Amino acid sequence: MRSIRSAAVGAVTLSLALTATACGGGSSTGGGSNDAPKTLTYWASNQGASVAVDKQVLQPELDKFQKQTGIKVKLEVVPWPDLLNRILTATTSGQGPDVLNIGNSWSASLQASGALLPWDAKNFDKIGGKSRFVPSALASTGVQGKDPAAVPLYALAYALYYNKKIFADAGISQPPATWDELIADGKKIKARGSSPLGAEGSNVSENIHHIFVFAKQRGADFFTADGKPNFTDPKVVDAVKAYVDLMAKDQVIPTGDAEYAQNQSVSDFAKGRQAMLLWQSASANLASQGMKDSEYGVAPVPVRSGTPGPGTQINSMAAGINIAVFRNTHNLDGATRFVKFMTSDDEQKILNKAYSSIPAVTSAQNDPAFNTPANTVLKNTLATSAAALPQVPAESQFETTVGTAVKDLFADAAAGRAVTTASVRAALQKAQQQMPAV
Repeated sequence: MRSIRSAAVGAVTLSLALTATACGGGSSTGGGSNDAPKTLTYWASNQGASVAVDKQVLQPELDKFQKQTGIKVKLEVVPWPDLLNRILTATTSGQGPDVLNIGNSWSASLQASGALLPWDAKNFDKIGGKSRFVPSALASTGVQGKDPAAVPLYALAYALYYNKKIFADAGISQPPATWDELIADGKKIKARGSSPLGAEGSNVSENIHHIFVFAKQRGADFFTADGKPNFTDPKVVDAVKAYVDLMAKDQVIPTGDAEYAQNQSVSDFAKGRQAMLLWQSASANLASQGMKDSEYGVAPVPVRSGTPGPGTQINSMAAGINIAVFRNTHNLDGATRFVKFMTSDDEQKILNKAYSSIPAVTSAQNDPAFNTPANTVLKNTLATSAAALPQVPAESQFETTVGTAVKDLFADAAAGRAVTTASVRAALQKAQQQMPAV
């Protein structure tokens, strides 16, 4: 998901097991209509450094679509902390857009709600066919064996961004390849008066993305094979504690980052306040804040030992943004045409260049812009060492409950309260009790 993005999700209490009522218009039976063929509403996720940046990127493309089709698109860029709640409210209130972006990790949950248009073979044929899309991106569009709930738009992966000057001043010649190396480097950087590593401790989805990787590196899963929550597995507990310990014990994440949720860690890195950043496709975000490509390096996210790869060497969730159509849109044909436009080769190149993400359409990746050192790291990660978050209907509740538990643990660390194995287990037990029954 996010970017990328940013991705934080506020507390969500609404059930996703609801059948959507009329969202963005259409019939009450959920079939959609073409009652308003000249207009579309579009909720775009905040991919750039700010909502204003996103509007600057997207509006010229929407104007281009209007010129081509005669359909006017009303744009609203929705910040990540608000996006999921806005979507869930729309599924029950009947007040929603025609087309929207969703974090790819929400696909299965929103699929279960019945709110989104299923992308069966017939619908995919209208936009050029399913084979155009990167297989790993398609894997995060809903539960396997069901028609996807959305179409891949932007592909993303995490990388380690590091400040070359701060590293050189601390006598560090290369980026850390393991977490032990990162902690050791962080102590050297801190001794020189700089902050080692940024984080978004109050960003619920960011917390999930990182602890998912820490869990995978321990051979752990948050759900059993039959989809039941397994948050108190000892390996899961150890994974969560290891991540929070980067602040609580190892002190490489500053305590002030416990309150970050809106890209503040990216800004700190861009301004030279922090030496390292774990982020999804950050280059465009950094450039928009005045940081030159030559000032930082990009490396794979650390693993426990060795090099990134499959299995316990996973070092990123398979991130990305999908584009979806509300089932009850008032402009079903126009919404489909808009998805085709946004996933065309030309638009994939324009938009993914703007957001420093990777095209979800395979043929668009041939553009030289996606062969830069940073993009090469991201493409290699997506191809060899990234894994999809759990594709279960309760995934969004998992993000909310467990991500909030990690947020609270960071708050404890920032306040000087002990973060112990027992306290982590208790927090995860509480989160598991808040999950819906399977």
